[in-house]
Amino acid sequence: MQIWVGLGNPGGKYAGNRHNVGFMAINAIGDDHNFSPPKTQFKGLVRMGQFGSQKVLLLKPTTFMNESGQSVQLAMQFYKVPLENVTVFHDELDLDFGKVRLKVGGGIAGHNGLRSIKKHCGNEYQRVRIGIDHPGHKDKVHSHVLSDFRKDEENLRDDILNAFGKYADLLASGQPDLFQTRVSEYIKG
Repeated sequence: MQIWVGLGNPGGKYAGNRHNVGFMAINAIGDDHNFSPPKTQFKGLVRMGQFGSQKVLLLKPTTFMNESGQSVQLAMQFYKVPLENVTVFHDELDLDFGKVRLKVGGGIAGHNGLRSIKKHCGNEYQRVRIGIDHPGHKDKVHSHVLSDFRKDEENLRDDILNAFGKYADLLASGQPDLFQTRVSEYIKG
């Protein structure tokens, strides 16, 4: 089994925020592949599905971002899933908007959701880093990540989310490099 985690903050107030693009990714994948309806479990919302014989649990922690690791840890313990079978979808300030990069481990770059996962679970999990741009100055970061995507960004955001759904099977089958390539090609259109 794999666990795919989307990071975000719960509640309608945050739904369209850049910081919630991880939630958006999980929603797109679950909807595109007819995963089970969401249910509350592990301090989060979970949906179960599969790609071929590979079972995947989609998890959106309902804690706030800075406590996301609690939810991930509970799901990992319940299903006895090792950290290397966890993939986290999250916003990335240090990537240009429209860029998607995968990596395993690495620094947290001040991301409170990643900090919480590192604290509760460890650091060697796969990350799908979704670029949201840096606002240019550290004093503007908080308001930037908690702002909604602008109207002129929505089409590209939707293309990214559509690509995640379209190529999720590659990620599930252990082909992260091909997943990243196909997503990037799709976005460039």
